[in-house]
Amino acid sequence: MLAPAAAILYRTFRPGDEDAFRILNEDWIRRDFAIEPEDQAILNDPHSHILAPGGQICVAEARGIILGCCALVVMEEGMLELAKMTVSTAARGRGVGRGLLVFAIETARRMGAQRLYLESNKRAAAAVHLYEELGFRHLPGPPHASKYARADVFMDLPLEPVS
Repeated sequence: MLAPAAAILYRTFRPGDEDAFRILNEDWIRRDFAIEPEDQAILNDPHSHILAPGGQICVAEARGIILGCCALVVMEEGMLELAKMTVSTAARGRGVGRGLLVFAIETARRMGAQRLYLESNKRAAAAVHLYEELGFRHLPGPPHASKYARADVFMDLPLEPVS
């Protein structure tokens, strides 16, 4: 049985989270798309591709089980990419994704980001709708060439500094 929303802990990466991060992301990517070379690189070595350059991984956990995760990847000074966001199939529809996204936005603010950027796909309609509800706005196209063939939705969120 899934823990009630109040029992979900939102936190940042801890050593040992690597497998859950990889497995949760491989699940949704394989289910809806195909694993691309950039996915393999990031999922097989999140330390080098996310954490070492100054990024962060956020997780939603209940009773020691990671239910969802997302990455905050450094793009440039003051700008992070929200990437690899997913929630386990069993935890969907229970507010875990919303809680995780709110936590990731607050984490990005604490990291000093002034803008969050993301790429998604129209087929991920529930995720795109959640991003819109939390203030992300659609961009006409990517500000740079996307690393992913599946990306056809580009959004950003200006962030107010933490006071």
